[in-house]
Amino acid sequence: TKPPARYTEASLVKELEEREIGRPSTYASIIGTILDRGYVFKKGTALVPSFLSFAVVNLLEKHFGRLVDYDFTARMEDDLDRIARGEAQSVPWLKRFYFGAQPGDDTSGAGVASDAGNGDGDHLGGLKELVTDLGAIDAREISSFPVGNDIKLRVGRYGPYIERGEKDAEGHQRADVPEDLAPDELTVELAEELLAKPSGDFELGADPVSGNQIIAKDGRYGPYVTEVLPEGTPKTGKNAVKPRTASLFKSMSLDTVTLADALKLMSLPRVVGEDAEGVEITAQNGRYGPYLKKGTDSRSLTSEDQLFDITLEEALAIYAQPKQRGRAAAKPPLKELGTDPVSGSPVVVKDGRFGAYVTDGETNATLRTDDSVEDITPERGYELLAEKRAKGPAKKKTAKKAPAKKTTAKKTAAKKTTATKTATAAKKTAAKKTTTTRKATAAKKTATAKKTASASASSSSSSED
Repeated sequence: TKPPARYTEASLVKELEEREIGRPSTYASIIGTILDRGYVFKKGTALVPSFLSFAVVNLLEKHFGRLVDYDFTARMEDDLDRIARGEAQSVPWLKRFYFGAQPGDDTSGAGVASDAGNGDGDHLGGLKELVTDLGAIDAREISSFPVGNDIKLRVGRYGPYIERGEKDAEGHQRADVPEDLAPDELTVELAEELLAKPSGDFELGADPVSGNQIIAKDGRYGPYVTEVLPEGTPKTGKNAVKPRTASLFKSMSLDTVTLADALKLMSLPRVVGEDAEGVEITAQNGRYGPYLKKGTDSRSLTSEDQLFDITLEEALAIYAQPKQRGRAAAKPPLKELGTDPVSGSPVVVKDGRFGAYVTDGETNATLRTDDSVEDITPERGYELLAEKRAKGPAKKKTAKKAPAKKTTAKKTAAKKTTATKTATAAKKTAAKKTTTTRKATAAKKTATAKKTASASASSSSSSED
């Protein structure tokens, strides 16, 4: 069956919310903490637990079980909420949490979260007694996990490693484990391969100039050679001396490297010469391979051997060419087959993104499973091109007309909406005009009534006179 997906930042936050752990303002710091401390590392968006996290969780569950219980954490936040609302006092709560409940203490409203313990019947009095009794914890047992074939993985001070047998015993084997290896990827077969690799220091001899011993060893970033400084050499401060160190070339191995090879490697970077303006050019071996450096301008070399063989003239010729930016230059053909009888163009074999292929400059045909660059004949190359031409160009997918209908529908809807808005506006204008007309008519009637009343009043006054 398919295993459950690894947590991402979003799904982990969702899980915390469902378990009522933390607050929205704390989720970012929680994610940041487990990443910064190396408890998890990212592969894409997935959060992959490290071997260190297994050791830490093992320690917490076995000796601090109640403190890392999901329900305990949720109840603790309820206690803090009660303190915030004024229903409980903070100092008494903290006192009970650290020292444990004392006889006569009022524990009403304190919450069960203040009873800190490890869940195995010990240290139920509080956190202080729990953290002051750490001598009984077997750190080696906590950080050891069985792999198989008597191999155990251990999480040490300097990272994870595997070993078989006890230290200083006959047949003892030990090997470092890559820190970016997911725990589920450490199989018995891989563990056996790691243990089979040469380990320890290989003494190559003494440097004829300094007299220091030169050794080869396998390190975190691969095999390398280094010198052993005499005892008493300051390692820190202003007068600190660092031993010369150099990584082995890809063509070298720990069991075949010689003293001469080591001295050549440690002589890098090598000064190739100076350009016309007096700027020094050096040959160096870096993280992404061998390269030349002139001031801030770097140019890649094609092989590691060029670090020792390249001349000043060759280096200047490389710098005379424009610096390659963006996409790399096209790779040279792997093999030339001749002239195609149909197109009349030269046919070559090239290395492409999806493997080797034959091309005449217009048509490309990928080599089949049974074909190889070394054994392919011109006739086979012409045959592959002919088959590809017979198939014709790849059919392009026709655009779907559904979006056009949606657009038309949207336009129609927009027209209807506009028409509706226009009609509504016209109605409002007509209503305003009607209202204005009615008001004007009413005003006229009122004025006429006033005049009539005034005339009647004058007529009555004259009659009385």
